[in-house]
Amino acid sequence: MELRTQPYIGGKFVDAASSFGVRNPWDDSTVAQVGMADRKMLEEALAAAQSAGAELQALKPYQRAELLAAISAKIAERKEELAKLIVSEVGKPIALARGEVERAVGTFKIASEEARRLTGELHWQEAYGEAGGEYALIRRFPVSPVLAITPFNFPLNLVAHKVAPALAVGSAVLHKPSRSCPLTALALADVYDEVGVPAGALNVVPCAPGELDFLVASHAVKKISFTGSAEVGWKLKSACRKKKITLELGGNAAVVVDEVDDLAAVAGSVARAAFAYAGQVCISVQRILVREELYDDFVRELAVYTQNEIQSGDPWDEQVLVGPMITQKDVERVGQWVAEAVDAGAEVLAGGESEGSLFKPTLLAKVPKDARVWCEEAFAPLAVLASYKSFEDAVAMVNDSRFGLQAGYFVRDMDKVLYAYNHTEVGAVIINETPIVRLDQLPYGGVKDSGFGREGLRFAMDELTEPRMLVMKPGRL
Repeated sequence: MELRTQPYIGGKFVDAASSFGVRNPWDDSTVAQVGMADRKMLEEALAAAQSAGAELQALKPYQRAELLAAISAKIAERKEELAKLIVSEVGKPIALARGEVERAVGTFKIASEEARRLTGELHWQEAYGEAGGEYALIRRFPVSPVLAITPFNFPLNLVAHKVAPALAVGSAVLHKPSRSCPLTALALADVYDEVGVPAGALNVVPCAPGELDFLVASHAVKKISFTGSAEVGWKLKSACRKKKITLELGGNAAVVVDEVDDLAAVAGSVARAAFAYAGQVCISVQRILVREELYDDFVRELAVYTQNEIQSGDPWDEQVLVGPMITQKDVERVGQWVAEAVDAGAEVLAGGESEGSLFKPTLLAKVPKDARVWCEEAFAPLAVLASYKSFEDAVAMVNDSRFGLQAGYFVRDMDKVLYAYNHTEVGAVIINETPIVRLDQLPYGGVKDSGFGREGLRFAMDELTEPRMLVMKPGRL
């Protein structure tokens, strides 16, 4: 697989006048110099997307399904190459990188199936009372082109979640990848090219953040799909005004340990969900709430597992779960947050220190509720613990956050399951598993500062389309 380093516009890789370096966060080496799209190139990409939109929409659903299936198959063929590229760009441990590639294979495959199911509805008005024999046909039509903006932490599968549903419905895409990981997105562009996606239907434009203002403001861009920080996401929503927008933003995920049979097994599951990929996942466990009768035993099991079983280090090591943080600045930020909490009375149960680009898996107890490690998104290998008396107290503690993405509950009582489902202010409640679970075919998104709208193939397809109705009255009654 050739390493692609230039913007992909109108079905071609186009040389850019300027470039930026992509660095490996593990050893700070330069992976590649990548061409940076300027304003003129963005204008060309937008024109290409507008032109290709009609061709893409003219394809029959089965033809778009076949393109998506072909993309899925090509990703599967290049699994190891793509996994290694992910490790090089973002320092994701190799075992997790392979898992991400497998998920992307599934994301495009599911989208190919959903493309065939994007049909319509037929309503007969006489079903609702006396009428003149009218029939109503309702179909969904694509919103195009779409500006897709993706973060660093899932360089392949989060791109798939933007591109696959867009291709399924017939929306052209302008994709701006994170500057930390454009190479994976450009490798995927090579796949688009190879399987015969119409030129201009999918464009990949690494660029400086300021250059995006043109696309955000352009009336030609009909939809924005953004995954990233809450601060940037809500600013985008304000700036895009009348445009449709989907925001998948941050989290501060909580897990509640209330009723369990195997405390050690649950502690291991919670530790892995807190520290995998250095906690750089929107639904990583950050707050661990434990029923007070279980608290001491659970904390002991969790600390032992964290210290003995969670391996940190070189992301190329098959056994490593915690690799480097994406930047040294993030390492320093988390160190400051931990120091702030300790100064306010928090107790360090494990970790709390950094070593180069690594931040050691960290557990904190007795954390003040106004400390940033408790109330903000850490996006780091960091979790805080607290106990609660009643299940209702636990749910209230989960809700005591400006975020609301997902929450997990370990519980056996069905009444508690339903109480959690009915009262937890999140996009998804996960029972007897940690909140880090994401099933790619199901709706994904949050409430409060965690987002606006939903992803997940079929649900993203709804966000990328608008219903249009045709009412027909037969000429002969």
